[in-house]
Amino acid sequence: MDGENKEWQEPPLPEEIRAETEQPQMSEAATLLNVFIEPGNTFEDLRRKPRFILATLILAVLSTAFVFGLYYKVGDEGYRRFMVEQIDKSPQADSLSAEQKNNAVNFQMTIAKGVRYAMPLIVVIAIVIGSLLYWLGSKAFGGKGNFLHAVSVWVYSSLPPVIIGSIANFIVLIFKSADEIDIAASQRGLLQANLGFLIDGKKLPVLATLLSVIDLFAIWGWILAAIGLQKTNKISSGSAWAITIIIALIGVAFRIIGALMSGNPS
Repeated sequence: MDGENKEWQEPPLPEEIRAETEQPQMSEAATLLNVFIEPGNTFEDLRRKPRFILATLILAVLSTAFVFGLYYKVGDEGYRRFMVEQIDKSPQADSLSAEQKNNAVNFQMTIAKGVRYAMPLIVVIAIVIGSLLYWLGSKAFGGKGNFLHAVSVWVYSSLPPVIIGSIANFIVLIFKSADEIDIAASQRGLLQANLGFLIDGKKLPVLATLLSVIDLFAIWGWILAAIGLQKTNKISSGSAWAITIIIALIGVAFRIIGALMSGNPS
């Protein structure tokens, strides 16, 4: 028979078979859409091949656009009034001369301007730090993923809440009067999808910060992160949720410290 005349070929190694079956099934563009509608399959695909460049660019662009949009809406004078209010709340305010207060305001305005232009870099730094925490947490629970898997989870668990939240914030920014915008409360967005709106954040900044943790967008991100950690690291759902909650609590602790130091909800 013809088959008997064919040259015998050595069967592929198990590693080669696994490499063929582990090829990603989604393009990076498709991943951006599918994380909204089928996050489990999306993170499973990200396990096969971690990717995050395009999503990171979107996060950086949206974050930068918001801070610039907020600045142009409120205006230079609005930000200057806010800086004056912050300095007047400080314990050292009574000991400062008018010139010293003006210099302090100018310094704060310079810092704020630098932060706006550095926002893309700040986003990248936040992603690196958050991904490192996810990676270390996953390893502590016996996860199989590497650091790039952690980056993919951090980025893609952040992407849907940021996109939807940004669209909502831009709509509010367009229609809301500049005089009605509280700059301190708007640093994390104009749309209050959390319980922080129930109390006066200026009078009770720490309590407002704690209540703002119960946020629809944050909870959405935690759900996605838990799914992503489970899928990319091959760990149990309980372990994935434990990592997510622990790291979320670390973030809350830093926000509370910020509220204590600034006197504003964080």
